[in-house]
Amino acid sequence: SSLKLSRATMTSLTGVNNVGDMVDKRGAFKRPQSAFRNWIRNEEGAEFPAETGRYHIYISHACPWAHRTMIVRAMKGLEDAISVSAVHYILDGQGWRFKDKQKDQDWEADEDPINNFSLLKEVYFQANDCYEGRFTVPVLYDKVKRTIVNNESSEIIQMLNSEFNAFAKNPSLDLYPTDQKAKVDEINEWVYDGINNGVYKSGFARSQEAYEEAVFQLYDALDRA
Repeated sequence: SSLKLSRATMTSLTGVNNVGDMVDKRGAFKRPQSAFRNWIRNEEGAEFPAETGRYHIYISHACPWAHRTMIVRAMKGLEDAISVSAVHYILDGQGWRFKDKQKDQDWEADEDPINNFSLLKEVYFQANDCYEGRFTVPVLYDKVKRTIVNNESSEIIQMLNSEFNAFAKNPSLDLYPTDQKAKVDEINEWVYDGINNGVYKSGFARSQEAYEEAVFQLYDALDRA
């Protein structure tokens, strides 16, 4: 189909480099669950307490999941409370990498300001030396415990929204109000499955059947939006 993106294009845009591991017998793309699911809380005795200057977010400017963490961070006014660095926008066989001072321009990537690592996967192995999953962004990192708190963007943005108000420039802004949660969750369910993840399911399909199923679902969701 002329609508279908090449796998090489999708890999460079999305940061997925082991597509075969995420495709079922029908050739349909199945996204694995994020591995680190801890929570920062603004409460006494929390394992990961909300503190200014303690946490860091690793992102890629090529990753749409990382974009939303940056949007919420900016809207809440948390730039001074939570630091950020970007890996290089091109994914290679080693996964996401940090800036190479010998060949990269300043705008292309940042150096790792915490551990001076060369590759993002080193951050994952620091958190768990037996880790066998994907090395994805965004990563919410604890600079005190030297470990990953969370690598699921939907949960990271909830923490940014609710747990750092004491340090936010816009603490009254609530992007997930209690009386609207059910409606937000309902919309997110079909937007995520049909559009956010729908482009991945379309681009990474390994059979015509799986591709057509995904792409029609994608356009149905776009029409609904």
